[in-house]
Amino acid sequence: MTGYSTKQAKPQHFITTADFTADQLLEFVNRAIQFKVESKYKKDRTERPMTGKSMAVLFSKRSTRTRVATETAVAYLGGHAMFLGSQDIQLGVNESLLDTSRVISSMVDGIMARVGKHQEIELLAQESTVPVINALSDKYHPTQILADLMTIHEYIHHRQNGVSDQYTAHTQHPRETLKGLKVAWVGDANNILQEILVAFPKVGISVAAAAPPGYVCDDDVVAIAKADAEKSGATVSFTTKPEEAIKDADIIVTDTWVSMGQEDEKAKRLREFAGYQVTMDLAKRGGAKPDWAFMHCLPRKPEEVDDEVFYSDRSLVFPEAENRKWTILAVIDALVVKGGI
Repeated sequence: MTGYSTKQAKPQHFITTADFTADQLLEFVNRAIQFKVESKYKKDRTERPMTGKSMAVLFSKRSTRTRVATETAVAYLGGHAMFLGSQDIQLGVNESLLDTSRVISSMVDGIMARVGKHQEIELLAQESTVPVINALSDKYHPTQILADLMTIHEYIHHRQNGVSDQYTAHTQHPRETLKGLKVAWVGDANNILQEILVAFPKVGISVAAAAPPGYVCDDDVVAIAKADAEKSGATVSFTTKPEEAIKDADIIVTDTWVSMGQEDEKAKRLREFAGYQVTMDLAKRGGAKPDWAFMHCLPRKPEEVDDEVFYSDRSLVFPEAENRKWTILAVIDALVVKGGI
């Protein structure tokens, strides 16, 4: 006998929001809101359930918001976040992803992984003995979309109840604010849009996406979105005209047109995305709702949205960025600390 093994129950991973029910997604968001109140406003938490535990932060791509959010979230829970960049370990050099997953998961309590191909995060999860959280793959970006749901909830709550000096979004559950909204996407058919499609219709948010000809989402993603929409009463539509998508939108969302690894396509993409810059004029021509708001997962480039919108009172981009911490905190607490949702 060359080794030994002990059978363990398969951990619950967070690879995409498509794997969770509407109630589970809303519970993640609601828990994130409670963490925000507890940490930022009440400042009365003493429990540190991750004391003595560690989280591997395994990133093969650069990151600002996800890395800071993950490390501060783990620290808040009392654990240690171990950042493992592509230059720090043997992954892809002298060791396979399969071997890396087995080795690292045997020493830590959870793994937050930012990868290239989606198959990589799936293999990592398949071989890991601890929960794996997808920090970004080329197909999905689930922690970003949880933060988006939280941000939309906060915006709608304060829109309905009036803006005050106090944070009150925790007094209302997101199931009361999200259903019936319309989100317009103007941009690339990328991992952010795909995650929106498998999350938003499920909780009752309609999605209208505008992308240039030839930029399309994966067939399985579209199928999931349409099936979820049929169950929730939401709608899903696609167009090549931004104005059509924006009609009656509560929220307008965009993202980078040139993702990491696509730099050699920049000139071509800028030509093909002509007319897709989010501006006040575009929103007016498209007929967005009078109190429409803007979101972007960052980092932002001026060709995607002009300064007038990006730095306006309509822009939710900075609360959206902050909410990455609270939603990642909620996911880690549910899956790594409590063992599942």
